[in-house]
Amino acid sequence: MPGSKVIFWFRRDLRFNDNHGLYQALKSGYEVIPVFIFDKNILDELPEDDKRVDFIYQQIISLNEQLLKTGRNLHVYYGFPEEIFSGLAEKYNPLSVYTNHDYEPYATERDNRISGFLKSKGIEFKTFKDQVLFEKDEILKSDGTPYVVFTPFSRRWHERKQEKGVPNYNSIQLLDNFSQEKAPEIPSLEKLGFKKSGQVFLKPVIDENLIRKYEETRNFPGLDATSRFGHHLRFGTISVREAIKAGEEFSQVWLNELIWREFFMQILWHYPNVVKNSFRPEYDRIQWRNDEAEFENWKNGLTGYPMVDAGMRELEQTGFMHNRVRMITASFLSKHLLIDWRRGEAWFAEKLLDYELSSNNGNWQWAAGTGCDAAPYFRIFNPSEQQKKFDKDLRYIRKWLPEYGTSAYPKPMVEHTFARNRCLATYTAALKP
Repeated sequence: MPGSKVIFWFRRDLRFNDNHGLYQALKSGYEVIPVFIFDKNILDELPEDDKRVDFIYQQIISLNEQLLKTGRNLHVYYGFPEEIFSGLAEKYNPLSVYTNHDYEPYATERDNRISGFLKSKGIEFKTFKDQVLFEKDEILKSDGTPYVVFTPFSRRWHERKQEKGVPNYNSIQLLDNFSQEKAPEIPSLEKLGFKKSGQVFLKPVIDENLIRKYEETRNFPGLDATSRFGHHLRFGTISVREAIKAGEEFSQVWLNELIWREFFMQILWHYPNVVKNSFRPEYDRIQWRNDEAEFENWKNGLTGYPMVDAGMRELEQTGFMHNRVRMITASFLSKHLLIDWRRGEAWFAEKLLDYELSSNNGNWQWAAGTGCDAAPYFRIFNPSEQQKKFDKDLRYIRKWLPEYGTSAYPKPMVEHTFARNRCLATYTAALKP
C-alpha cells in the first residue's frame, strides 16, 4: 500500500509562488517531498559552459536557501529520471507524484515513461497546467480545428480569458506542508559537468514603468528597454499568470508577446512535424545554398552588417538577443545567405538562455517565410535600413562591436540588392506549382 507522502517534481516551474501543481500537492493533506532532477538525458547533450544550466543551478540553490529558513530541504538528484524515480518509489512508496505539464517532445515522451512506471507501482502521476493560460486544444475555431493565424487566435484567447479569468494558486502560503526529512547534499555544478558562466541572473521583477513604455521602446535594442522575462518564463521562475495580469494592466502590446508564445505552443502541439519540416510543405522545396564559411561568419558576427553582427555577438556573450535583432539576424541567414532556417534555429537553440522549442521554431519559420502566419517570402529585411531606423545613434552596435568603424571590421559579405534578388528567384522557383 502507498504511504502517507507525496512527491512534487519541480521542472519548468522553479518558484514557490503561484505554482499550480505545487499548490495541489501542498493542499493534498499529505507530507510533500520537493524533488528536482538534473536530467542526464538533457545535460549530456550540452557543452560545459551552457549558461542555462548555470541559471537553473542558481535558481535551485535559491529555492533551497528559502526552504532552509523553514527547516526543510530541496531534494536534488542527478541522473536518469526513470532510475531516480525507481529509487524514490522504493524509499518513500508515495501515494502520488505531482508535477506540471510540459509540452515539448522529449518531455512528453519522458513523462509517459515515468507515468507508466509509477502506475505499475500503484502510484498516481498527477500533472497540471501551469506554464500557459491556455493549452493544447483549449483555443479552437468553431469547427473544432486549431488556429494557424495569430490575430483570430488572439481574439479567441481574450474571449476565453474573459470567460475563465486568470487564476492564482497561493502555493507559497503552504510551504509548511513540505517534509522536514533531511535531503541528500546538492551536487556541485562541477560534479554535474558544468562550469559557472560568471553571469549574475537577476530575479524577475514586474517593472510597471518599463511595461507601460514597452510599445514605444521595444524596437530599440540600444535602450535596454525589454523586460528580459523570456528565460524566467522558460524555466518558470515567474508565474505566467502574474505576467499576464501585468500585461492586462499596463500594456496590451506586452501582453501580445505572451499570447504569441501560447500560439506557437499550440502550433507545436497540433503540428509536431514543424520540428523538422516547414509548416507549409511547399517551402521544403527551397534549394538552400548552405555555404559553410558564410554560416560560420554569421555565427561569429562577421557578416559586415553591424545589426546582424552585434546581435550575434550579444547572443554568444550573454545568451540573450533583442527581439527586433532576432528578426534581422534570422532573416539575413535564411534570405540573404539562403541557409536553411533549421540551421539557424539549431544555433539559437544551443545559445539562447530563453530557448523554448515552440517559440524558437515558430519565430524562425516566421522569419524564413515557411511557417504559419509568417512574414511573406518577399518581405526581406534590409539590415542597413533597420540599423538607421532602430539604432541610428549606434548605441547598440558600438556596445557589441568595438572594432566597428575601423579597418578591423569586415566589409559586407553580400550586397543587399543582389541577395534580395537571388532570394526572390530561389523562393519563386521552389514555389512554382
